[in-house]
Amino acid sequence: MKAMVLYEITDLHKNRFPLRSVELQAPEPKDNELVVRVLTCGVCHTDIDVIEGRTPPTRLPVIPGHQVVGVVEKRGRNATRFKKGEQIGIAWINSSCGTCFFCQNGEENLCDRFRATGRDADGGYAEYIAVSEDFTYRIPVVFSAAEAAPLLCAGAIGYRSLRLTKMHDGDALGLVGFGASGHIVLKLVRHLYPTSRVFVF
Repeated sequence: MKAMVLYEITDLHKNRFPLRSVELQAPEPKDNELVVRVLTCGVCHTDIDVIEGRTPPTRLPVIPGHQVVGVVEKRGRNATRFKKGEQIGIAWINSSCGTCFFCQNGEENLCDRFRATGRDADGGYAEYIAVSEDFTYRIPVVFSAAEAAPLLCAGAIGYRSLRLTKMHDGDALGLVGFGASGHIVLKLVRHLYPTSRVFVF
């Protein structure tokens, strides 16, 4: 398979081409894993942080990319959530222990054994990716792969942040900064809370 691989931490001001296009063996699924044929992988600012070492990979080389949409190509013998050919998404959380306080409370990103897609495990800048089915998401076919990919990072962050406000229609909302998450929050607010006023700082 073709893949874009990071071999070393680098400064993008000095190295404008930090990834190398290489041919690799396509992955095979472990017991509870899926092998997904990648349709698209969004580019996130966190990918730059991985490349430049602000959130350094735990191993090199690594394939970046954590906004992955693809179709199930192969299933491990214990992987039963999805059928071959289903469109699914893969986001930042690649794995966690599943048993600690944080995992039991839906905060897997705080787990001591948390692993990130595209940083600690190979990501979606490749034709295929292997991933535990526990950290994959069904993508409705009403979304194209390109439409769904940003929802797996900026969309998830924005939606979670909005949900934590516990706001109601008519409440005012202030947004600090205006990146991809803020852009998606604005769309959500206009749909969910049409009489609410939004202030961007």
